Amino acid sequence: MKNIAVIGAGTMGNGIAHTFAQNGFKVQLIDISQEALNKGLKTISTNLDRMVAKEKISEQQKTETLNNISTFTSIKAGVDFAALVVEAATENLDLKLKIFKELDEACSESAILATNTSSISITQIAAVTSNPQRVIGMHFMNPVPIMPLVEIIRGYNTSNEVTNSIMQLCKTLGKEPVEVNDYPGFVANRILMPMLNESIETLYNGVAGVKEIDAVMKLGMAHPMGPLQLADFIGLDVCLSILNVMYNGFKNPKYAPCPLLVNMVNAGKLGIKSGEGFYNYSESKKAEKVSKQFLM
Repeated sequence: MKNIAVIGAGTMGNGIAHTFAQNGFKVQLIDISQEALNKGLKTISTNLDRMVAKEKISEQQKTETLNNISTFTSIKAGVDFAALVVEAATENLDLKLKIFKELDEACSESAILATNTSSISITQIAAVTSNPQRVIGMHFMNPVPIMPLVEIIRGYNTSNEVTNSIMQLCKTLGKEPVEVNDYPGFVANRILMPMLNESIETLYNGVAGVKEIDAVMKLGMAHPMGPLQLADFIGLDVCLSILNVMYNGFKNPKYAPCPLLVNMVNAGKLGIKSGEGFYNYSESKKAEKVSKQFLM
């Protein structure tokens, strides 16, 4: 399994591509936008430069990593010869179903189809393919090159062979795979998102301000980043999407998104990506300072 295709050149996609390429895999990075591909490659190069500066890798290793990545704007062309495809597109069910229908037709019958979804049912995604046994969830954590965890989610029909293969592959990448079952939010977001949502509710109810809420969790609970700052880093639109999946999946009001979160997303205040969320990142240096807490 040396040829890997990654669909989506955004934050998660370029991080996944970086991780595979740095570990000697040939990576076909796919996105419908050439601009997104160029931006993704620039991000990978910048992160590699940080690793070189910290003497974690050599200049030669940086060059080899970049040489391991090729880009495509067509799924059909990009997945040619891929033994594994990792979909890392936007957290949108309709989009993912569309992509997996296309992958089912374009990939070889032996290729494993993985999704980086952080909340959507693997079983539902697999159902649009002709061979759901080969579909699995690989939920990487952000930033991918640094965070050791990969949630491995088995769909209802995912085979033991595919699961074992992906578990071993993650170890080859230096990651720690943890197998979980296919329920909304899996484990990571089933626990994390209600905490973030409750932090937003705490702000919404006027219990304390943004900085005060984050300070309590950082200083009192030893969290490296406060929950509201973390929500900004994840993307408030992503948080809302995950909460909606969980709310619809469990029909439990405890997962209902806070009205403040809904209003902020509707107003376009999405966190770092938009320049403003619970904090203001309008100055590029501010955004860069926050991002560097999580990058090499």
